[in-house]
Amino acid sequence: MRGRHLLKPLPLLTPKPPSRPPAAHFRARAAAHPPTPRRAPLAEPDVGISRFAASIPGFNGALKQRYSDFIVHEVARDGALVRLTSFDLPDGEESGDNVEDGECDATADPSRALASFRLLCGEVDYDALRGFLERVSEGGDGDLSPIILSADADKAHRSEVHEFIKRNFKFLNTDTVEHSDGIQKCIRVRLGSGPRGGRARNRRGMNSSGWRDDKPFDSRGSTSWPYHLGKFLRFNLYKENKDTQEALGVIGKMLGVQPRSFGFAGTKDKRAVTTQQVTLFKVHASRLAALNSKLAGIRVGDFSYVKEGLTLGQLRGNRFAITLRNVIAESDDVINAAVNGLSKNGFINYYGLQRFGSGSVPTHFVGAALLRGEWRHAVSLILGTRVHYKWHGDVDAALRGMPRHLTVERAILQRLKKYPGNYLQALMAIPKTLRLMYVHSYQSYLWNHAASMRVEKYGSSLGEATTTDTFDDDDSHVNSSEMEMSCETLPEEKIQSVKIVDSEDLLKAVYSFEDVVLPLPGSETLFPGNEVARIYHEIAKKDGISLIESAHGIKDFSITSMKGGYRRILQRPIDFEWDLMTYTDDNTPLVPTDLDVLSEIQSSETNELLSDGTCSCPSSDSQLQVSVVTSGPTIEASSAETKSIGILDLSPEKLAVKLEFTLPASSYATMAIRELTKTSTSVACQKTLNG
Repeated sequence: MRGRHLLKPLPLLTPKPPSRPPAAHFRARAAAHPPTPRRAPLAEPDVGISRFAASIPGFNGALKQRYSDFIVHEVARDGALVRLTSFDLPDGEESGDNVEDGECDATADPSRALASFRLLCGEVDYDALRGFLERVSEGGDGDLSPIILSADADKAHRSEVHEFIKRNFKFLNTDTVEHSDGIQKCIRVRLGSGPRGGRARNRRGMNSSGWRDDKPFDSRGSTSWPYHLGKFLRFNLYKENKDTQEALGVIGKMLGVQPRSFGFAGTKDKRAVTTQQVTLFKVHASRLAALNSKLAGIRVGDFSYVKEGLTLGQLRGNRFAITLRNVIAESDDVINAAVNGLSKNGFINYYGLQRFGSGSVPTHFVGAALLRGEWRHAVSLILGTRVHYKWHGDVDAALRGMPRHLTVERAILQRLKKYPGNYLQALMAIPKTLRLMYVHSYQSYLWNHAASMRVEKYGSSLGEATTTDTFDDDDSHVNSSEMEMSCETLPEEKIQSVKIVDSEDLLKAVYSFEDVVLPLPGSETLFPGNEVARIYHEIAKKDGISLIESAHGIKDFSITSMKGGYRRILQRPIDFEWDLMTYTDDNTPLVPTDLDVLSEIQSSETNELLSDGTCSCPSSDSQLQVSVVTSGPTIEASSAETKSIGILDLSPEKLAVKLEFTLPASSYATMAIRELTKTSTSVACQKTLNG
């Protein structure tokens, strides 16, 4: 009842784009046909999800009845499975270590350092820094406003200056600011906290020389740090029923660090138990580990120091352990056929509903408004039903009534308060990765519709003018997964080599349906040379959007400013395994989590110590970690013991299907489950099944 399948590398495609109407036509239609916000939750056909890879019948099963029924482990770039296995600190670091940021000898004579600074930066900056240090040493509050050094176009030199000040004047903080012309850049210096620190006053707005002085200070590089350690703490983040941003927000608030200090390769599902790698800039493991006793539904461990932080897209994929409960099928043969069909045929590699958001307004609606240059409409869509602002324009009232966790909405409103009526400026207050998400969502919306049309019209046949991946069948397929993933998360960074299939390729049977890809529209992607290309332009035209000419000059909100990418139509689960299970209690965990396994190990080790007489009681940390979650194995043992003493269990026996498989970083496990059950993954449908 188990199956395994190793996915082989796939090739890429590139057909010629058909002729298109001028962009002015699209702009004219934009105002007349803006997308209407949806009040009801998204259904799969709304975002182009309508076909299946095979016609094998499915079966009913409840997905995510418990969040622990959906377990995700990140697969790192080196192929290692990311698990929470230890709370131990790195070698040489003790839990009592308390190296705080900014601790340094600030009373040292600065004359020698100033002399070196004069050689590095010149006479003008030397005089400015010397005067600033004199005011600091006087200890007065006369003028401790930041100083701005001379314009410096050499990024490498600016980095050297940052490092020099950090090394020699540890009580000072530096960051880079830009001139009002948007081109020139320079270094800003201010008094930091700690010895000789205090609180420096900060001028707001533009100074007399035209340099922006209203930018928040970036003090990431201002802390003292042991030279023998990598500047980033890497750790494994385990979370239950929380999304990645929420979990890191909690940790950041407790540590007093800003969100930009964290790095991660990808966001993980909220209603799930997930483990992923995270990096944190210049924070000691002991500080982070101390939070475990205070965190709810979150644990951190497996600490190490590394030289580079993680960025989006730096992962191989994800390993899933998914349990479908309350399974109902005509027979076990139906389940066998469906599961084996998924393993053999794969599934259509749709972008799942999660891609389009869970709010009242889908993210691709916002993306369409941004592509048309409708800044005010986009702001209105993002803010949604925040009544005070939408109907009365009362920014202050909207901010007062808005929860703190709605960071995007609050950022927009705060920028509107500062620049009333400037909706583009308000949109630029959103972090860049989130800004790009909206346009990427619209690209995904087009791709889903194109994939459905392709499967509907051509099935699994190849056909001429189809685009295929051209990677060789060798070890380079490892990189192809990373490239595809990078195209999906940041399409402007990577472009894959593709080929249009011709009659000679068909005769030689060079490619199969597994090799077929479709484009995520961009300036350097090519469309198939068949009718599938038409669907992209028809849908975009209906939304008042041109895919070949931008309606405005804002790069972040323009498909033509992104290079684009390609995505396989078909995806097979990798290292696929499955089992049928029976259970009686809906609250019984059927698959152990990392915390369950770790708690069992610690409990066993504690019991061994007790039996040896070497320990009188477990530590407070052990008690905490063992009691956090009741593990699956413990419950199963209890159930077995009950039966052994003859107590009759009258609960009806239920059937569950446990699936384990790996997918590339840009593929959605929910789409694999959809293919298996032939059931919608929408919230409304799953609520019905769970009920």
